[in-house]
Amino acid sequence: MDPIFLKVLIGTTLLASSAAVVGAFSYLKGQSLVGDAIAHALLPGVVLAFLLGDGRNPIFLIVGALVSGLIAHYGIGYIQSRTKLKSDTAVSLVLSTFFGFGIMLMSLIQRSGQGQQAGLERYLLGKAAAITMDDVYIFSALAVLLMVGVGLFYKGFQLMTFNEDFASAIGLPVTFIRFTFTVLTVLAITIGIQTVGVVLMAALLITPSAAARAWTKSLPTMLLLAAVFAASSAITGTYISSAIPKMPTGPWVVLVLAFFGFGSLIFAPEKGWLAKRRRAMANQKKTVRENVLKLMYQQEERSDLNVVLSDTDILDIRAMRPEKLRNALRDLKRRLLVVEHGSGYALTELGRSEGRRVVRLHRLWELYLTERLGMAADHIHPGAETMEHVITPEIEELLVKELGNPELDPHQSPIPYEEA
Repeated sequence: MDPIFLKVLIGTTLLASSAAVVGAFSYLKGQSLVGDAIAHALLPGVVLAFLLGDGRNPIFLIVGALVSGLIAHYGIGYIQSRTKLKSDTAVSLVLSTFFGFGIMLMSLIQRSGQGQQAGLERYLLGKAAAITMDDVYIFSALAVLLMVGVGLFYKGFQLMTFNEDFASAIGLPVTFIRFTFTVLTVLAITIGIQTVGVVLMAALLITPSAAARAWTKSLPTMLLLAAVFAASSAITGTYISSAIPKMPTGPWVVLVLAFFGFGSLIFAPEKGWLAKRRRAMANQKKTVRENVLKLMYQQEERSDLNVVLSDTDILDIRAMRPEKLRNALRDLKRRLLVVEHGSGYALTELGRSEGRRVVRLHRLWELYLTERLGMAADHIHPGAETMEHVITPEIEELLVKELGNPELDPHQSPIPYEEA
């Protein structure tokens, strides 16, 4: 295997996976833009380190970026605490100021004709191919440091992310934990810009976490998935850029990450768009089925049992799309809730029980709205039409208890309980 390719592969994989693990906490804490601001704010620190130190030594550049990132992070906090500016305004102010200052310094270096000035461009747009073995050693050590830091402070980071007040209440050193997290975040961004540059660093920090969050509710699993997505993107992006001449690695890493991100948002089993769409369609079908059962039960209340209603009869009573009604009747027949009689349909005992339940929930909720919320009887029907489909047995039991086992709804219609 080509040693240059191997260096790039190892470097980008370490950079991406370690940045993704640390970025997961920023994502969960709702500070995605802060990471982007810090990434842009590192530029003046890198350029100043280049001017004042050894431009070839990555240690100087990392220290300069770290100092600049810490100043930017605490600058954002200072602006938020001492002014009336909103958080997004403070982030934008720091981002634009630091980034503009960094670009100005880069222009001065270019005009001065100082040697090795081209090496700075990789921190602006990323240049994974410029990774040296010294870089690999240093980034490997930093990646291990990041992972160890997350492992040692995992409980503290977890409490700080989800409930900082509780962490303070139980005596955790929140200030020290917050400082440690800030240092790790800045370090993660510092080593990450080597691959994708300050412009695209936010994607490397946040996208893996957003993709992982769509698949799990467990924080450890999310951290693992974020690292896997980032590492896979780095490996794939490196292979693509090596296979296509003059193709940069960083943008390809971000594009593969975007594939994972959008793919997760669409195909994740519970939180994905397709899963939500399936649940929405299932709820719509359930609502139509229950509306038909309620209608048929109410017709039986007004006459004798075994009322037979055709499609046209149902549509005359309740407006709905004919194809939805036909689909609902087929579904009800398959579930043995209605039975077909000639050109119409009648409730089975199971369907009658289900229709009775929906009518009961509707009338209980109407009574609750009038007696407990003081709503007028002629304004409660639309709300009850919605709630009758979502009230659980536990809520039904609480309603019956709260209302004192009522027998009539606000319109003096009987509340039908299950027959003994």
